[in-house]
Amino acid sequence: MLVFTRREGEEVVIGDPRNPIGVVRIATIRGDRVRIAFDFPKDVQVNRREIANQIADETTAAAAAGSAAATGTAGGSMGVAGGGAGASGPAGGPSVRMAAAQGDGATPEIVAKIQPRATSGH
Repeated sequence: MLVFTRREGEEVVIGDPRNPIGVVRIATIRGDRVRIAFDFPKDVQVNRREIANQIADETTAAAAAGSAAATGTAGGSMGVAGGGAGASGPAGGPSVRMAAAQGDGATPEIVAKIQPRATSGH
């Protein structure tokens, strides 16, 4: 793991400096809280670890369900709408929806929508 020391307003460039993949900027530092800004193309996923883990878990569960459907251990067509731990997400967290095409051997798709947190006006 590479570790940098940065001050507020300083950046880390990811990829080729002439044509970077993205930039990470230290937006603010207040006490033990650091706000980090990410500037990446829309096709590059940037997730908090807990959200990445949730997506990975949902993907694994969906793949297992798809495998079961393909082997005939579950019904013919597969349709999963939410369900399971964290499907609706914690308050202020992501809402995850799983959808699958109909038919045998369908490949599930995970769609995560991050809902903005309500601010307390501070």
